[in-house]
Amino acid sequence: MNRTTNPTLKLILGDQLNCQHSWFAETRDDVVFVMMEVRQETDYVLHHAQKIIAIFAAMRDLARRLREGGHRVHYLTIDDPDNRQSMPANLDHLIAHYGAAAFRWQAPDEYRLDRQLADYAAGLSIPSTMDDTEHFYTDRDEAAGLFEGHDNWLMERFYRHMRVRHRVLVSETGKPAGGQWNFDHDNREAWKGMPWEPADLRGRHDHSELWKTIQAAGAQSFGQPNAGDFGWPLNRDEALEQLERFVQHALPHFGQFQDAMSFKAWRLFHSLLSFAMNSKMLDPRTVIERVEAAWRDGAVPLASAEGYIRQILGWREYVRGVYWHRMPGYDRLNVFNHTTPLPHWFWSGETRMRCMATAIGQSLEHAHSHHINRLMVIGNFSLLAGLSPYELHQWYLGVYIDAFEWVELPNTLGMSQYADGGLLATKPYVSSAAYIDRMSDYCKGCHYDKKARVGGRACPYNAMYWDFFERNRESLGKNNRLNMVYLQIKRMDGPTRQALRDQAAHTRATLADL
Repeated sequence: MNRTTNPTLKLILGDQLNCQHSWFAETRDDVVFVMMEVRQETDYVLHHAQKIIAIFAAMRDLARRLREGGHRVHYLTIDDPDNRQSMPANLDHLIAHYGAAAFRWQAPDEYRLDRQLADYAAGLSIPSTMDDTEHFYTDRDEAAGLFEGHDNWLMERFYRHMRVRHRVLVSETGKPAGGQWNFDHDNREAWKGMPWEPADLRGRHDHSELWKTIQAAGAQSFGQPNAGDFGWPLNRDEALEQLERFVQHALPHFGQFQDAMSFKAWRLFHSLLSFAMNSKMLDPRTVIERVEAAWRDGAVPLASAEGYIRQILGWREYVRGVYWHRMPGYDRLNVFNHTTPLPHWFWSGETRMRCMATAIGQSLEHAHSHHINRLMVIGNFSLLAGLSPYELHQWYLGVYIDAFEWVELPNTLGMSQYADGGLLATKPYVSSAAYIDRMSDYCKGCHYDKKARVGGRACPYNAMYWDFFERNRESLGKNNRLNMVYLQIKRMDGPTRQALRDQAAHTRATLADL
């Protein structure tokens, strides 16, 4: 191919790995695709090793495929001597190097990068254009338009709107399949060991050399890299294979056990497709269409199909709308003024609380843990203990392979920590040990007694649960969804309430020793 001068540079970010994007519909001599591994992106928060490896490996795979398809690609590896380790500095160099006539980029999904690239483009002397990623069902501000004039954004309303608009699990007249919109009540069973979780048949990769390169470049990380036996997908083809295995082997049981937890099975019946979708190598429409087709073919129960589709068509698009409406500043909300630093065992999993040791341990080992571990074990404890929501946000953003700020931040600050005061969730999602015991096998064999409220072996969740509502009576006491909680507190005698306050205060003062 002849190389023309003054090409257009098109930037592809590490979470924009959509090989079906219209940018790639034709090969053009006057377009150079730019991809870069930069310390700017490895260092803005401490990331899990597998997250860095997976993004870089998938970026390299896309670059290879683009080159094989005849496209021009300029790829800066993290150890390239020409790599300035920041996007603006690298772009300045490449625009000058190619004598670029124009610059284009796809809309970033994180506010931080959106502002950086918009500001950068505004200062260029050449034409610059931001294009759509062609990934989501909704525009950034679509949810805000739907909820205009409403103080609380109810996800259920958004979800029903999306079902009807996009003709998913509805009849010709727009009525919900099965006569109801939500089968959540049917999807709350604990897992007793059967059926056993499907075998992990994901393709394996050896990224040992890439990991050595990342380490040599000075990028800091935490968690287990598992570089020699890496199971996360590199491209759309691998993600589609994973989708098919999920539909055939796990989706039939997903709904029934989607909230279950076990130290014996970290995957259970979850798809592990969130990384592939959030990096855009897998289109959410493809996933939803396949799941709906499986239900229509009679291969999976409606409750499983609906429960899974709700997470993507409903929750995923919804939290993105919340993110873009509330940024900037959403990450700093802290309605309870919680400031306690995260205990050291968030980076080791070494705590005598079996539920936290398991949930954090799975996160450190796999860079993944499913939503109930994130919400009702780790997030639950963090809110009850008064941990800093901003620090927790940074930990969640770093530890999970599927965590990009647009999806992680509303889940952490809004859903998990209620730090926005109820802009997203209708109540704080907290519980005592009873919920964890009901939905998991974590309490069996734990150092702490799930039934004890006070004393040296009392489960830390129990006293902190009641104390949390006592301490926040002024802000939460009028919440109708919490009437039963405050009625139970009212029925406690004075010495009992004082004992719970004292126990909770002691627990919060000795978090490092739990």
